[in-house]
Amino acid sequence: MTNTPVPPTPVGTAPSRSLFTRAGIPQPLSWGYLGLLVFMTGVGIEAGFLSPYLEDLGIPSSQVAMVFTVYGITGAVAGWLSAALSDLWGPRKVMWLGLAAFVVTHVFFLAVAVPSASYPLLLLGYGLRGLAYPLFAYAFLVWIAAVAPPKQMGSAMGWFWSAFSAGLPTLGSLTASLLIPWVGERGTLWAALGVVVGGGLLALLLVREPTGSTRLAPAGERPLAGLVGGLTILVREPRVGAGAVVRMLNTASQFGFLVMLPAWFRHEVGLSNAQWLRLLAIMFATNIFTNLLFGVVGDRVGWRATVAWCGGVGCTVSTLLLYYVPAAAGAQYALCVLVAVLYGATLSGYVPLSALMTAIAPAHKGQAMAALNLGAGASTFVGPLVVSLFRGPLGVAGVVWIFAGFHAVSAGLTLVLRTTATGGDPVPDTPAQAVATPATKGL
Repeated sequence: MTNTPVPPTPVGTAPSRSLFTRAGIPQPLSWGYLGLLVFMTGVGIEAGFLSPYLEDLGIPSSQVAMVFTVYGITGAVAGWLSAALSDLWGPRKVMWLGLAAFVVTHVFFLAVAVPSASYPLLLLGYGLRGLAYPLFAYAFLVWIAAVAPPKQMGSAMGWFWSAFSAGLPTLGSLTASLLIPWVGERGTLWAALGVVVGGGLLALLLVREPTGSTRLAPAGERPLAGLVGGLTILVREPRVGAGAVVRMLNTASQFGFLVMLPAWFRHEVGLSNAQWLRLLAIMFATNIFTNLLFGVVGDRVGWRATVAWCGGVGCTVSTLLLYYVPAAAGAQYALCVLVAVLYGATLSGYVPLSALMTAIAPAHKGQAMAALNLGAGASTFVGPLVVSLFRGPLGVAGVVWIFAGFHAVSAGLTLVLRTTATGGDPVPDTPAQAVATPATKGL
C-alpha cells in the first residue's frame, strides 16, 4: 500500500483544524463513519433474536449453531479479502461489493431459505451473507489506515470501532426491540435490509476522498501477488502474524460469551431475560465510549503498551470477574452490571492494535490489515467453537478460564512485538515513532 502524497503547507500558513480533526476523525472520511454506524446497525438488528427465531422454525439448535459457524468462517475469509482487494482495486469498490453482496444474499436468505426452513439453504444463504459486512466495514478500515495522519491513527481507529460496536450489537438490538412488537421478526429482518442500504449509500455517495478510489498496492505488483501477499505476510513478517493471532484472541471470548452466557445468567445466576438484555446493552454501550478513550490513550502512551496491558492483561482479569462475581453474588444486578462494564471497557484496550499493525509493515499496510481482518473474522467462529467443544466436559467455568488464557497469551504476544524489523528498523510504538521510522522495503 502506498500513501497519497500530501502537498507541503506553505511557510507561515497554519492548517485549519476542524472539529472532526480535533476529535481524531479524518475530516474527508467523516461521512463514512456515520454511514458505517448506520450500516452496522442494520447488520446488528438480527443479533439478539435470529438464533431462537430459526429454532422456532423447527431447525435443531445444533444445526442453528452450525449456520452461525459457517457465517463466521466466510466472514473470516471476507475479512482477509477486504484488505487484499482494497490494495488492488481501492477501498471504495470493495465497499460497493460488500453492499451489493449483502442485498443479494439477504434477499435470498429471507425470500428463499427462511420460508423453506431448509437446513442446506439456510447454510448457503446465511453462510454467503457472512461475506458481505466484512467487505464493507473492513475495506473502510483500510481506507482509514491509508488516509489518517500517523499522529491520529489510534484515535481514527478508535472512532471506527466505536461506530462498528455502536451498530453491532448495541443500536441494532435496540432497533429490533422497537420493531418486533410492530412488524414481527421477519418484518424486522426485512427492515434491516433498508437500514443497511441506507448506511452503505450514505458512506459511498458522500465520501469524496480520492485515495479510496485508487489502487493502494505498489505500482507494478501483480493482482495474484497482492492477494497472496495478504497471507504470505504472516510468514514473511512474523510480527504481523503475531498481531493477527492477537486480533483473533481479542474477541474470541466476546463471541463465545454471546453463545454461552445468556442461558447461564438467566438459569444459574437468576437474572430475568429483560435484565440480561439490558446488561448486554450496557456492556457494549460502555465499549463504544472506551474505544475512543483507548484510541487516544494509545496515541499518547504507546500502542503496544495499551494493547498488552489494558487489553490483554485487563481482559484476563475482567473475563474471570465476569464469571466469578455473579457466580458468588447471585442476582445482585448492580454487581453483574459492574463486571460487565469492566469487561466491555477492557475489550477496548485492543483498539490501538490496528495502528500498530500498519506501523509494523508500513510498505504494505493493506496486507497487514488483511492479516488483521483475517484474525478478526476468525474470532467469530473460534469463540463459539471453544464453547461447543469444552462446555460439556469443563463446564462454564472451564470455558471462562480458556478465554482468560487467550487474553493472557495475547498480552505476551503483543509484548514480543518489541523485536526489531528486518534490517534492524525499530517497530514504532507511538505516532511520533511511526512518522520517524521509514518504510522497510521488502515487507
